[in-house]
Amino acid sequence: MTRLDSLWRKTIHAKSKIQITDLDEDSEVLTIDNVGITDLGMGAVILKTSDGKEFPISAFSVDVAKHISDFQEGKHSEIPSMYNMIEQICEESGLLLVKVRIYDNGEALRANLYFTGKKEMILRNHRASDAIALATFYSIPILIKKSLLQQSPQINSRR
Repeated sequence: MTRLDSLWRKTIHAKSKIQITDLDEDSEVLTIDNVGITDLGMGAVILKTSDGKEFPISAFSVDVAKHISDFQEGKHSEIPSMYNMIEQICEESGLLLVKVRIYDNGEALRANLYFTGKKEMILRNHRASDAIALATFYSIPILIKKSLLQQSPQINSRR
């Protein structure tokens, strides 16, 4: 078993220990409904709440969209260097990523990464697309403020 597989298994078992105020009352938990590429050649993901509200996110790299898709399919053996670096830091520090929270930062969506373990730590103001990829890899909750979800752009389907 590789070091990465070992950490991934620890994370799966640690999910019952989610802390850092667990799931915030002012947030909704989202799951990935669809991942793809836009007509403009950018990565896109549609997140969905348990009651069916959709939240589309686009304008990120095709590579990140591919990683999210691979992680959804259980392909955990090869991860990009940035995600691998986070995995190594967590392993060396005794930390586990337990949730990500997406928020609006003016022109772009950003995310906070919440870690727990030997201590609790929040890494702030990271790209939402990378946070979604990490959440998918570690099978952890993706949260978004309810107020942002209410402002979500509508998705128009071609029929």
